[in-house]
Amino acid sequence: MPGATSPWPLLKDPTVAPLFLARLVSCAGVGFGQIALAWGVMDMGYGARGLSIVLACNSIPALLIIFGGIAGDRFPRHQVLVVAEIIAFTAWLVLGISFATNQAPFSFICVLATIAGIALAIFLPTIRGIIADLLPSENRPAGNALIDQTQSAGLLIGLLTSGLLVATAGPGWAASARGILCGIGAILLSRLNTQRPQQTTGLQRELCEGWQEFLTYPWVWIMTLHYTAVTIALVCYLKIAGPLYTSHGNGGAWAWGVINSCEALGALLGGLVGALWRPSRAIFIAAFTLVFASLPMLLMGSGSPWPLLALITVISGVSQAIYYVFWTTTLQETFPSEVLARVNGWNIIASCVLMPVTLLTAGPLVKSFGPEIVALTSGCLIIIATLTTLIFLRSTLRTPTAPKTYREQLQSLSSSP
Repeated sequence: MPGATSPWPLLKDPTVAPLFLARLVSCAGVGFGQIALAWGVMDMGYGARGLSIVLACNSIPALLIIFGGIAGDRFPRHQVLVVAEIIAFTAWLVLGISFATNQAPFSFICVLATIAGIALAIFLPTIRGIIADLLPSENRPAGNALIDQTQSAGLLIGLLTSGLLVATAGPGWAASARGILCGIGAILLSRLNTQRPQQTTGLQRELCEGWQEFLTYPWVWIMTLHYTAVTIALVCYLKIAGPLYTSHGNGGAWAWGVINSCEALGALLGGLVGALWRPSRAIFIAAFTLVFASLPMLLMGSGSPWPLLALITVISGVSQAIYYVFWTTTLQETFPSEVLARVNGWNIIASCVLMPVTLLTAGPLVKSFGPEIVALTSGCLIIIATLTTLIFLRSTLRTPTAPKTYREQLQSLSSSP
């Protein structure tokens, strides 16, 4: 399918179609897990502080994401993804049983959340690189868009269903559904075929190669710092402020599920825009689109009703999907496949380092100042970070660079004592 611009024809390609189906199924499980974890911890009586600790435990393994990137560059990428899904399958099934029985000690819930976080640390850098293994360059924008769309469609299904399931049957059933869907995703991913790299170097050298590639282009680490700030804001809003805002007389679990599903709905539209739109300054456009992610936070900060939040969240979903397509496609076109997962690992690690601290801080802040103030502050952080990034990008992208190629850097490493 050379030259294809629409993502839909890729669904007929048997070599890549299982990936999109797996993302649809597994991300439906993610939708179940988002609601189940928050309401499961709160139903056990641990409150905002306990939720912060559990979410921090879930995020701490993300510090290992660099090693997840090494695994994604060292082993066949579809096999790495299968292992991650199996780990998640186990952790979420046990979480479901714990929430259903309401007897598991708090420390055990934290351990399970940590194991689920390990699966995510393995999964994230690898999924961003696997399209480069499965599709030629001309089809990668469509492939990245379709991954984002299937993920968003899955989230839409999971969030809409999980809010109702949690409200009627309890978070234990939703967490169990998350685990089962991860298992189905693992089966589908096992049908893919990616190749093992022909040669590998030592662990230290592989880390160094990925780091050198990451630093080659200034716009890469500028965008990384930008998304780190955006991620901090999104974590405060989505993980702590949002659930507590809706649970305190603003619609409850079902309303929060609808709000999150509206973001997934927007992402479906944004993914299509990202596949068909080929701007000349994709990085600049990607950075700018993230400013719209602040809109739901600003509205929550003003005490808006949840239906209005849901409506405006569609715009946030569109903007984040466009960002994802432009950013992942640009990385795949800029860096060779041999180091792609490691570059993605270094790109993600910055936000992961601060995530546990953010979660541990957000809970007490929401308890002290209320979810509205925390949401408003998060929205302002995104606006300031985006404006700062655009200023730096404007000057950086004007300056031509002639970085070393991957081969030149590898030769330099090989000749060093």
